[in-house]
Amino acid sequence: MTPEVLFVCVHNAGRSQMAAALLQHHGMGRIAVRSAGSAPADQVNPAAAQALAEWGLDITAEVPSKLTTADVEASDVVITMGCGDTCPVFPGKRYLDWDLDDPAGQGVDAVRPIRDEIDRRVRNLVAELLD
Repeated sequence: MTPEVLFVCVHNAGRSQMAAALLQHHGMGRIAVRSAGSAPADQVNPAAAQALAEWGLDITAEVPSKLTTADVEASDVVITMGCGDTCPVFPGKRYLDWDLDDPAGQGVDAVRPIRDEIDRRVRNLVAELLD
């Protein structure tokens, strides 16, 4: 069975988009990935897109989406990134909270360390889920 992971942050424009792209990349199709936000932005954070582009990953076509209960229900693992109490909680789901700086309003130099930390956590998650 393919594990399903949902990344949630407030705007679904930076952290959750980077995490989803990195999990898709490192999971190589063996993990279903989605991302959403409690208050989605109009577009992906340009600095987040630039930071991932440096690694050959393109998220410029992604569109921030609104978190739904269906997203949570369909997921095995829900990883929150600062959405607080707006994330719905369902019994039987595994929840992780990744405390990460918000890249909103930051330049690419400030976003790179966030990207690097997300990458480290995603690699650990892949190893755990596919073990």
